[in-house]
Amino acid sequence: MSGGARFGVLLGVAYDGTAFNGWAPQKEGRTVSDTLAAAIQKLDPTASLPRGVSRTDAGVHAAGQLAAFDASLAIPARGWVLALNQHMPDDAAVRWARAVPDGFNPRFSAKGKRYRYRVLLDRIRDPLLRDRAWRLGWDIDLGKLAREASTVVGTHDFAAFRSSHDPRNDTVRTVTRCEIEREVGGRLVGIVIEGNAFLYNMVRIVAGTLMDVARGHLDEGTIAAALASGERGDAGITAPAHGLTLEHVFLDMPEGAGEPWPLG
Repeated sequence: MSGGARFGVLLGVAYDGTAFNGWAPQKEGRTVSDTLAAAIQKLDPTASLPRGVSRTDAGVHAAGQLAAFDASLAIPARGWVLALNQHMPDDAAVRWARAVPDGFNPRFSAKGKRYRYRVLLDRIRDPLLRDRAWRLGWDIDLGKLAREASTVVGTHDFAAFRSSHDPRNDTVRTVTRCEIEREVGGRLVGIVIEGNAFLYNMVRIVAGTLMDVARGHLDEGTIAAALASGERGDAGITAPAHGLTLEHVFLDMPEGAGEPWPLG
């Protein structure tokens, strides 16, 4: 510590969201932000609270959450990763760290995000995937699924695809990718969505609507009709939280940022 200097640190954080009550701090319940803050303050009690990018819900997972904080200790990136993980629980980890200017807030530099929603196509439950994918025990039409997914791409008013708890007036968002990927011999279907920003529960409502069309509960063209009407009732169900993972945040790195550790 020297002369009151502050050092900005950016972290890549991964977590299994099953036992967390979401990312954001709350009065009650275990949250990722509070857990990370406690680990940081074990090393530097004067450090700021972590500033995250995405307020993931309870049960939602992350492979690429970002969080920045300011510290009084000039610890190298490697030191932050190794030391913080000594104080993190088994269901969360700091995957990498890098130096950034103090006060840097990754939320304001995020250009977009990539989410993956996984659906398990299996008539029998799989305990190894119970918290990682939404299991559907009947056949779906993959052709319908792919065609419906393509209608999500573009700049649209996604008012019909947000929770009633979302108070924002601006509901126009740009989705640059919505594709279907088969995983693990076809048993898992991944709905991969990238966009500049997302409304509250938007990805889960899109995923639920896609699967409602694919399993014949709703007609093809449902997403286009809901985009046009802006009415939540015209879209499908909200898919369960446990199938969703925040995979990556596309970020404009600030000038003067250091190299991440570990690289890659």
